[in-house]
Amino acid sequence: MFVIVVGGGKTGSHLAGMLLAAGHKAVVIDRRPDVIERLKTFLPPEVVLWGDGADPKVLLAAGIKEADVLAAVAADDEDNLVVSTMARFEFRVPRVIARVRDPRNAWLYTREMGVDVAINQADLMAKLIAEEMSIGDILTLAKLRRGQYALVEEKVDPQSTGVGKAVRDLGLPCACAVVAILRRGELIIPREDTVLEPIDEVLAVVRDDQVADFARLLARA
Repeated sequence: MFVIVVGGGKTGSHLAGMLLAAGHKAVVIDRRPDVIERLKTFLPPEVVLWGDGADPKVLLAAGIKEADVLAAVAADDEDNLVVSTMARFEFRVPRVIARVRDPRNAWLYTREMGVDVAINQADLMAKLIAEEMSIGDILTLAKLRRGQYALVEEKVDPQSTGVGKAVRDLGLPCACAVVAILRRGELIIPREDTVLEPIDEVLAVVRDDQVADFARLLARA
């Protein structure tokens, strides 16, 4: 896989390093000379390109016609949107991912602007913090479908009403599926008749607005 990363800050440089370590091809573009010099201290010089990522000539020099993915993670929303639009509609890059810098601009990051996936870090972090404050010990492992769903892990409290119940009898929220149970170090693939035991660690995919409802089913009664 060949990925062009526009923006050599902490996110862009870390992403490029991860891609290279995984055996992928990557090029990082940044227009700030000091950032370019810093990048060259820990990335191979041939993958670091100085220039404006919104300049078609710079993108061509980076090899955008062969790119599988473009990640727009610059420090400015305007730059990210311009790069995304150009990558999709001028160069036909198959996959365009962009980072939202200001949550107030999130509404602009649409497919009409060339963006397949918009990463709104501030919004995701705020939601995670709010969840931790409101639903106790439940652990959010991943956000799915732009934050619409979550993969969560919750322990079954010994005094929960869920102890001794089969999965089918828990009364799970309508947009929730139990996908695995960790029990004394063993992985159990649950069925409808799988009965919960105290301290089971239950992994579930649940819609964002139903996470708290799921947590209550396994919490202390």
